[in-house]
Amino acid sequence: MPKILIVGGGYAGFYTAWKLEKWLARGEADVTVVDPLPYMTYQPFLPEVAAGSIEPRHAVVALRRHLKRTNVVTARVTGIDHASKTATITPPVGEPWEFEYDQIVVTAGSVSRTFPIPGVADNAIGLKTIEEATAIRDRILGNFEKASNLPAGPERDRLLTFVVVGGGFAGIEIFGEMRSLATSLLKYYPSLSFEDTHFHLIEAMGRIMPEVSLPTSQWVIKNLAQRGAEVHLNTQLASAVDGRIELSTGESFESDLIVWTAGVMATPMLRGTDLPLEERGRLRVQADLRVVNDDGVVPDAWGAGDVAAVPDLTGKGVGGYCVPNAQHAVRQGKRLAKNIVAVLRGEQTKDYYHENLGAVAGLGLGIGAFQSGNLAVKGLLAWFMHRGYHGLAIPTWERKTRVAVNWVLNFLLSRDIVELSAREHPRVAFETFASRPKS
Repeated sequence: MPKILIVGGGYAGFYTAWKLEKWLARGEADVTVVDPLPYMTYQPFLPEVAAGSIEPRHAVVALRRHLKRTNVVTARVTGIDHASKTATITPPVGEPWEFEYDQIVVTAGSVSRTFPIPGVADNAIGLKTIEEATAIRDRILGNFEKASNLPAGPERDRLLTFVVVGGGFAGIEIFGEMRSLATSLLKYYPSLSFEDTHFHLIEAMGRIMPEVSLPTSQWVIKNLAQRGAEVHLNTQLASAVDGRIELSTGESFESDLIVWTAGVMATPMLRGTDLPLEERGRLRVQADLRVVNDDGVVPDAWGAGDVAAVPDLTGKGVGGYCVPNAQHAVRQGKRLAKNIVAVLRGEQTKDYYHENLGAVAGLGLGIGAFQSGNLAVKGLLAWFMHRGYHGLAIPTWERKTRVAVNWVLNFLLSRDIVELSAREHPRVAFETFASRPKS
């Protein structure tokens, strides 16, 4: 059987493997997915995870549970030599080994793109993983606990000042959800008031959410301002050393939580391979998702998702390419699986084409914004549309059911406000009281 190696188990990788299981006959190919994590993260739910509206485990999809005919390897692909069709697989424990393949699918995703701003690498946190979303939630809850025991002053202000850098969809959604969570917590802390909490979003451009119309983005800014959250437009973060925020406008304040959402870049692992890359480090692919170089198609190599520069045939993509988002990655994974099956059976491939149907964002409990062409929906209805779309979009009925039940329970019982940051050091309680041999 031909061996198909899928590098990365995110949206595009998971959907490629999932659909190959559906469309390949038994014995037609042997499929292997390699990813350092044993699950796919549904990233549109990360803001709700950070706000306590969704249980973290329900926002991820276990690869081994849902890829029943695929070999799942929890490890990193640290090298690809397509000339010899071998990949180096490095597990967390044990020695690396060489994996020989016949077809390779590169869907390794992206990582947070940062700039050399002092203090960012040491103090900020991204929003690409379920672990980051959970840590943001625990930090907000923990800071409320600490601040409630302090008198008014600089230290309490620092604990209750929250910063998001980046005004794209991810930044606005996490910003709105954090504000919503903080507002809901105040009833449990009578020593704290609404005026004690401070929220700042920093955006270098002159507007937020370029995917929606200018009036809709202005409505979002107005709504956030009414909820006590400030958006700094045409402003850059100059420094974040030791949590002291310094802006290009000269304004400065201290914060204990800085969330970075100012863009993504292709996984750097590809730079050490013999696969062709474009100037931004993304895999060069043509519209049918086959890898190409200056001489044409690179046989038996495919790419999709954030790691690939996929041409946007609608003509609406930035620079002529599909923007890196879940909407494209999911659909590219499905098209990729169909094209691989077509090649194995000697049939023709088809180009990836997707006309964007609109954009929808959740801005906190009961508040959303939707844009499709000239149609804009704001407020509660848009929030229901956001939940409805993503509730249906998360793969597998098992996960859809868990998320839906989670939402119902939160509606009936309100969101859970327990923070479990102590789990990061679970042996402290045991070590503190454990008996030790006498010297």
